[in-house]
Amino acid sequence: MSNAPIVKNSGISNVSFGHNVTLVQPVNLYGCFIGNDVFIGPFVEIQKNTHIGERTKIQSHSFLCEYITIGDDCFIGHGVMFANDMFKNGKPDARCESWARIAIGNRVSIGSNATILAVTICDDVVIGAGSVVTKDISTAGIYAGNPARFLRPLPDEVE
Repeated sequence: MSNAPIVKNSGISNVSFGHNVTLVQPVNLYGCFIGNDVFIGPFVEIQKNTHIGERTKIQSHSFLCEYITIGDDCFIGHGVMFANDMFKNGKPDARCESWARIAIGNRVSIGSNATILAVTICDDVVIGAGSVVTKDISTAGIYAGNPARFLRPLPDEVE
């Protein structure tokens, strides 16, 4: 005899949406704020207490844990993972008040399969695909690697 599993459905619950938001199902969004003109691709999870700024695009298979703020005009590539439980006691901590906060500035692009730990990233930053960001970034520019390191400044805008 087998035991019946506990089944919980994904979906959209208790979300504040701005105007002109596009979602591609399936998504799992709960207790978060989504700004104006945001695009969210399929298989994305955005947890509670997270704020997504205007005109931001989040590609498929990305995971945004609790307590993240993402600025305006950002791009989050496919499969980007955010993590703010830093396993300080050598194991997961179920107490959300102990989790760190993550802050992403405006005009930040994060390449596919990057991992963003409990950090603050300033405006005008590009994070290369597959990078692991372990420390705050306070200077605009291009970063890549594991751990992510400054490579060069962003090119000047063409006028």
